[in-house]
Amino acid sequence: MISLEGKRIWVAGHRGMVGSALVRRLSGVPEVKILTADSRDLDLTDRAATTAWVRAQRPDLVFMAAARVGGILANNERPVDFLQDNLAIELSTIAAAFEAGVEKFMLLGSSCIYPKFAAQPIQESALLTAPLEPTNQWYAIAKIAGVMLCDAYRQQFGRSFISTMPTNLYGPNDNFDPLASHVVAATIRKIVDARNAGRNRVTIWGSGSPLREFMHVDDLADALVFLMERYDEAGPINVGSGQEISVLGLHQLVAELSGWQGEFDLDRSKPDGTPRKLMDSSRLTALGWRRRIELRDGLRQMIDICGSTIAV
Repeated sequence: MISLEGKRIWVAGHRGMVGSALVRRLSGVPEVKILTADSRDLDLTDRAATTAWVRAQRPDLVFMAAARVGGILANNERPVDFLQDNLAIELSTIAAAFEAGVEKFMLLGSSCIYPKFAAQPIQESALLTAPLEPTNQWYAIAKIAGVMLCDAYRQQFGRSFISTMPTNLYGPNDNFDPLASHVVAATIRKIVDARNAGRNRVTIWGSGSPLREFMHVDDLADALVFLMERYDEAGPINVGSGQEISVLGLHQLVAELSGWQGEFDLDRSKPDGTPRKLMDSSRLTALGWRRRIELRDGLRQMIDICGSTIAV
């Protein structure tokens, strides 16, 4: 156990969905000093600049939520960006944390690090046991390298560097861009647009049959703080909600909650991605953590946010 009270805590990627949720969660910790840096002021792919910034700011703890992220389309079209930029960010930040003597460093990964056809629910031991899903392998490989680098610093230097693997996320500060968003935000944007424009048909990529687990980002932030306080082991630890739904079921639920009564067309020429991806988060729950936000409630919030964003 460590206490976060009175600590200097760097939230890297504080303007993103996960980073901003961490800032909200940490703002309730007594006497904590939250450290942030905008991307225009600090390029995390620049190792020298990152090291200098960390030395000057002297964080006690680091939540590494900064990354180049995107959905299937973005991963397919820009593989160099996703692999090269994420590797550079991890090399810079992990080395800087080590050189500055940071007490504890948490790398945020992704469930896409696990094999495409991993046994379900996916246990942490599935890592590196079979091929990845090709549509997001570039991002996944970078995150796997980050996990291994954290473990290498732990093994060689005895540092408390840990890796957490969140499931599919949604929530405030999500990206509703139709070309760059993840499945929840993309689904909501399509259906809200159709509702507002009076269209009665929406296209779903693929068969609609893949099963996905979704977690509200505020639940994730709470779990990450919990793990920063209580967890210190090598290898990844899964952070999931256990709330699973098919892609078609997600579209139907969003349609119901947003009041759209149209029909769905399945574009089977588009890839489905991994057929099922449910995390085994039993190690986390065994420590005593539980989620709070139900999927229906979280989707209602997101529909409201999307509606106001489009209106603006």
